[in-house]
Amino acid sequence: MAHAIEAPSAWVMRWAPLIARGPVLDLACGAGRHARWLAARGLEVVAVDREPQSIAGARFVQADLEGGRPWPFPGERFAGIVITNYLHRPLYQTLLAVLAPRGVLIYETFMAGNERFGRPSNPAYLLRPGELLEAFAGLQVLAFEQGLAREPKPARVQRLCARR
Repeated sequence: MAHAIEAPSAWVMRWAPLIARGPVLDLACGAGRHARWLAARGLEVVAVDREPQSIAGARFVQADLEGGRPWPFPGERFAGIVITNYLHRPLYQTLLAVLAPRGVLIYETFMAGNERFGRPSNPAYLLRPGELLEAFAGLQVLAFEQGLAREPKPARVQRLCARR
C-alpha cells in the first residue's frame, strides 16, 4: 500500500475526471504521483520537474522552471494542468497562456499560516488569502477552498479547480 504522501491528492482525484483528454501537464511533478495516476486513467501526460524522474506512462521533461530559462513547451497547449505543493508566481501568466480552450486547471498548494505546521514557511512559497482566485480570474471557477487541511498532514492550503 502506498504511503499517504505518495498517493494522489484527494483534490486532484476529485476534479481530474473533468479532464476529458490530454495532454495533461503535471507541473513540478516530483516523483510523479499525479502523472502516474493520470496516465493510468488513459490520459496523455507530460510531467516536468528539475530533478530527473522515470515515470511510467508519462513523457518526462527535466527543466528548471525558476532558473530564467525559456518555457520548455513552446507552442504546446494542455487540456489539463495539475499543480500541487508548488508555487512560482512568475508562471501564472504562462499557465493561463498554455491552458487550452475548455482546459482544466487543478491547483493545490500551501498558503499563509502554514508556517505554524512546518515547511514551507517562507512567505515566498505561501499563497496570500484568495491569491489563486486573483491570479486565475479569467477562468471559470468550478471549486475553491482555502484553510486548514488535515490530510495527508495538517497544513494551511489553498485549492482551485477552474476551466478556460
